[in-house]
Amino acid sequence: MYDEVSATATSMKVFCGRVNPTTGSVDWVEEDENYDYHQEIARSSYADMLHDKDRNKKYYEGICAAVRRVKERGQDAIVLDIGTGTGLLSMMAAAAGADFCYAIEVFKPMADAATRIVQANGFGEKIKVINKHSTEVTVGPDGDMEQRANILVTELFDTELIGEGALPSYEHAQHNLMQEQWEAVPHRATVYALLVESQRLWSWNKLLPLSLDSVDIRPPPEMESCPGAPSVCDVQLSQLRPSEFTKLSDVLCVFRVDFSEQVSSSAVSHPVRFRSEADGAAQVVLSWWDIDMDPEGTIVCSMKPSWAYPTVQPAPWRDHWMQCVYFLPEERQVKQGEELCLIGHQDDYCVWYSLTKPSVEAQTQVPLERPACHCGAHITWNRARFGELNDRHRIERYREAIRKVLTPSSVCLCVSDGSLLPFLAHSVGATQIYTLESSSMSQHLMEKLFQTNQLGDKIRVLQKPPDGVTAADLQDGKISALIGEPFFTTSLLPWHNLYFWYARTALSSKLDTHCAVLPLNASLYVLAVEFKDLWRIRSPCGTCEGFDVSIMDEMIKNSLNFRESQEAEPHPLWEYPCRALSDPTKVMTFDFRELVPTEEMSAEGSLNLVRSGECHGVVLWMEYQLAEDISVSTGLLRVSKENGDCHWYPNRKQGVYFFSSLLDPEPARTHISISISYSLTFTPKTGDICMRFTPLS
Repeated sequence: MYDEVSATATSMKVFCGRVNPTTGSVDWVEEDENYDYHQEIARSSYADMLHDKDRNKKYYEGICAAVRRVKERGQDAIVLDIGTGTGLLSMMAAAAGADFCYAIEVFKPMADAATRIVQANGFGEKIKVINKHSTEVTVGPDGDMEQRANILVTELFDTELIGEGALPSYEHAQHNLMQEQWEAVPHRATVYALLVESQRLWSWNKLLPLSLDSVDIRPPPEMESCPGAPSVCDVQLSQLRPSEFTKLSDVLCVFRVDFSEQVSSSAVSHPVRFRSEADGAAQVVLSWWDIDMDPEGTIVCSMKPSWAYPTVQPAPWRDHWMQCVYFLPEERQVKQGEELCLIGHQDDYCVWYSLTKPSVEAQTQVPLERPACHCGAHITWNRARFGELNDRHRIERYREAIRKVLTPSSVCLCVSDGSLLPFLAHSVGATQIYTLESSSMSQHLMEKLFQTNQLGDKIRVLQKPPDGVTAADLQDGKISALIGEPFFTTSLLPWHNLYFWYARTALSSKLDTHCAVLPLNASLYVLAVEFKDLWRIRSPCGTCEGFDVSIMDEMIKNSLNFRESQEAEPHPLWEYPCRALSDPTKVMTFDFRELVPTEEMSAEGSLNLVRSGECHGVVLWMEYQLAEDISVSTGLLRVSKENGDCHWYPNRKQGVYFFSSLLDPEPARTHISISISYSLTFTPKTGDICMRFTPLS
């Protein structure tokens, strides 16, 4: 929520200097010395993993089978559990008959929790928790492990499978901590890929050309040829409608990792030949993985999205493991029946893809270098921002509003990060246009974009804070039109973009008496919802597969009491289905035509629940009034009248305030007479919105 810039410690407290995303100031905040630990726990997916019944069931079945195979060979079952977390998998092994378990956990608060959980469940004599990285563990009479293990149990995987360093950890453990013959749970992993054309997904990766009557916006050549960011997009692909992509291949098996054999973390390429199933533009690779818990492949835990099953059925819901979206280095036109080669490149931490014609070279080629952005755009803009910049309907709304406030004589200043509004200002006739950028990289990126479109001498980029803008910067003129989306790269929660209001206040002496401000205002809306699945990430852990892990509830509750986690948290709700239980309600309006007030703003009231369901929390978002008759929403777009299903703007995150026993209010199993009371306070000095929502019967 804040960008930490420095910290100094004094005994039991830490003073952290953080850039406030709303006010833009550096705030020095006194935190508990365990602040980072609490934040790590609060933001983790422990509750989500513990509630993943499919995952837990498959792991338990696989562990039981592995212990049985070792016992059938007449050996003691000695288990090594790397990344034990709560100790759940070690307890499963002990319950399955393992003779001893070594549970490795590098994160000390979790290692301490695992020790308490193991003891609380009566496994203290069969499980030893070791608070080290697995590469630091020693074996021998005086070592951490008295003997090498013969069953390797791990859950080191992320959405990309290997992104958390699974391969180096396996490689080291198999060399140094395992016997010559070992069983592994999981036994193997298989990575799958599907080549598709999807304008929706491709718009997350490239700035697409845009025609605006007299103005065409073209991306710089280096942006078009840039391979993009090295990081994968993790997405709930079950929420991507099949109509939003065209399959150009069948589901391809790209590579397998057998964990019962020696694993290598060396870079390697995996070419897969196939014939294109349709004409189209090859743009995107959708990917997921399965893990087989046993050698026979009868116990399978799959990450494939719901539409990838043979028949329509709900996929097990997970947020700790999702699916991957990879962008090819460049778009390539393919024909139905054309023979192609998709190459999955893999090093010790990353996977990426390229597409080529089949050849002997393609099958034996050395892995390409990991893709890295060289244009600056993929470092400055995330995937949602690319999507917003390519949202033509939204751009037209802004252009329509800008037409109402700009004239050829306007002195126009845009305050937003990496915005196309200066182009829109030029397209409606403004000739003196400035744009304020928050970073040198963003400044360079926008200058290159303006130059590519022959506007380098017509739009001036200023890289400085609002209170640093001088009369000389504006050629001794006064700003007659202040415009913004608003969007800022440091913003996480919807109200963080109120930075535009603080910028407007800092610039007040540079504004003309009759300066037009766009947007006119921002309104904060709230909606009570029932989530289909997202509630699980904040649901109490209690017992899991018969093991008491309620200590995690205590840890998470303590963590959530910290300032950054006790209120709303950001989520892209297009990925997380929910139903509206109340009507959307406007609770606060921030008037950008006025200065930021010095006094607090408060709002109190109640949300009447008009639909039955279980109320898991409240969603918050901003709606901007661009002109008297033009507005844009960063949250709710519409609610289905039939069932209350919500449709969310996909290119911004919304704020979610969860109800759970950890946060005290009783979950509201609603009736139309039940309501949710709310109390919100906006503090101008900090830019924070403190909130309380309480279900009432």
